[in-house]
Amino acid sequence: MAKIIALGAYFYQAVIAFGLLIVVAHWLAPADYASYSLFISICQFAAIAAFEWVRFACMRFYPGADADSEAAERRAILTEALACAMLCLIAAGVSLIFGVPPVVALVGGLVSIAQGGSDLHLTMLRFRQDFRAFSVLQGSRATILAAGTLLGALISPSFLSTVTGLLAGYIAYGLLAFLLSRRADTRPAAALDNVRIRKHLIYGSVSAGAATAAMFAPLALKAIFTSALGATGAAGALLALDLLQRPFVLIVSALQAIQYPEIVAAHDRTGDRAALPRQLGQYYALLTSFALMMAAGIFAALLPATWLVISPDLQQGFLATAPAIIVLSLVRTLTQIMLPTPLHLRQRLALILLLAVADCVLLSLGALAVLALAGANDAALAWGSAIGAILAALIGLRLMSSLAFDFSWPPVLFAAAGLGAAVLAFSLSGETSYVTIGTGIVVGGLFCLLSLNQLRLMMRSPRPSTA
Repeated sequence: MAKIIALGAYFYQAVIAFGLLIVVAHWLAPADYASYSLFISICQFAAIAAFEWVRFACMRFYPGADADSEAAERRAILTEALACAMLCLIAAGVSLIFGVPPVVALVGGLVSIAQGGSDLHLTMLRFRQDFRAFSVLQGSRATILAAGTLLGALISPSFLSTVTGLLAGYIAYGLLAFLLSRRADTRPAAALDNVRIRKHLIYGSVSAGAATAAMFAPLALKAIFTSALGATGAAGALLALDLLQRPFVLIVSALQAIQYPEIVAAHDRTGDRAALPRQLGQYYALLTSFALMMAAGIFAALLPATWLVISPDLQQGFLATAPAIIVLSLVRTLTQIMLPTPLHLRQRLALILLLAVADCVLLSLGALAVLALAGANDAALAWGSAIGAILAALIGLRLMSSLAFDFSWPPVLFAAAGLGAAVLAFSLSGETSYVTIGTGIVVGGLFCLLSLNQLRLMMRSPRPSTA
């Protein structure tokens, strides 16, 4: 039940974020939305660059075996978080040298601190098994931040007013989090342990480096789009990047949160290694099938959803780049979450970092190569980046094969057929081809239902005896 509640909070947050992007894209002028999108990406990148190593250390070491170890871990994590906050403020100050307005630099630094700090706090609640507080605060954060952002945009539909509203939302959420998550002061005191901090730094830095590289890839792509097409010309492509990556990350991350602990347990139990290839194969099939079904659903609903919810000024650029962005998002989500699984199990942190860097570099090089060959064309740039992401995934597939697994093909093949039907219907659809769109939805949905049935049979099949 606790897992279901936590997953519900993740889905609620995703729905709120999706709706927020739609409304903000309607309310702001294309140039202001491009600035807003770039601001959010930079703040997310800064939060990950500064705080992610602490969060990875928290996921590995917190809360510890007893109350004393929890107190020591909490003291170390708090000290590390304060140091990370100072780094964000220093980075905001350095940005002034590059012509960033002081108000924007200050708001950006504070938003980065708030995002990184709140993510870390929610991680501590989750690993402390306080799922009630985690679920309430996860949902509350999404609601409050959306309300603050919309209020800022409503007061003045400009970039600065919108991000100031976001900062106000973070302040309100911080007060709520303080009130809801504080506990009775019966916890043991702990001295600051420099050895513990050093252990956190060593363990967390490599994994955080991979996460930072993964986050840098869409930021670099946005910079390429903006520099090549201008803020107004790139707005549709930036909206596609903002909207179409989220569903893949949401569904695959949620499934990983449920299934991955069992994979780790099977790997660490030396007497149960015979079951590991089968469990790995089912895990890979589950993630791949749902990612393909998500892509099928997005392709099937892309045209009517664009006509209904995307601002008319952005529809042309959005539709021109959306197919490539869907492919890019599908491939990159599996590259980041599924393909490095053997590397995580074997703690091959250097290879994890190498794969993330290769993904970022190849994605950017693909877009730059197309820019040099074909010029400033939004669709061509998007497809160039998608090809780069596919090349990185091929490297990831080679690394994934380093640990044996028994892949389950039937659900993946049905999901791929559903995606093929949806892509074909999208390709044949015109401005008013409702019959073609409806056919794609029905046929693609049928194949996806068959895939779900195969997944159900796969998960219910008896496990081999480990006696």
